[in-house]
Amino acid sequence: MMTADETARISGEPLLLIVDDDKPFLTRLARAMEGRGFSVDTAESVEEAVAKARAKPPAFAVVDMRLGDGNGLDVVAAIREGREDARAIILTGYGNIATAVTAVKLGAVDYLSKPADADEIYAALTRTSGERAAPPENPMSADRVRWEHIQRVYEMCDRNVSETARRLNMHRRTLQRILAKRAPR
Repeated sequence: MMTADETARISGEPLLLIVDDDKPFLTRLARAMEGRGFSVDTAESVEEAVAKARAKPPAFAVVDMRLGDGNGLDVVAAIREGREDARAIILTGYGNIATAVTAVKLGAVDYLSKPADADEIYAALTRTSGERAAPPENPMSADRVRWEHIQRVYEMCDRNVSETARRLNMHRRTLQRILAKRAPR
């Protein structure tokens, strides 16, 4: 794992953009990352984050997936347009395989479920490309795997409930009830 000093030498400056609409979490994480040697800038919306990323592309970013005015993946794409070597990670409380794959395709280097602590985030930001993350201590339950599959098919069908239900051979109303619930653990 790289130290903040090594990171600063590699990237030129350790500017970290943190994007989250949860103000207390944003403030705590910003303070923790400043203590780890980053120069921190924050944003609470997609619009604000994209503007900051275009004005001064950060070397690092921690972006919440769901924000009040849109999707955090748009922020990752804007960051990568301005700086190809940027290391962005996605934080989400609504994780699913389809969005994780999309995040990685757009250039995110990791995808963490909330609540994630500052140590986990720092480790994900500074992990070298050859270094592997530790496997999860608690594997997904069968209900969670089923939910992930439904979410993947739903995303493949461009979030069309009727088409997703047809492909899954499931009644549309049953699918709507499943989609309205939170992800199982």
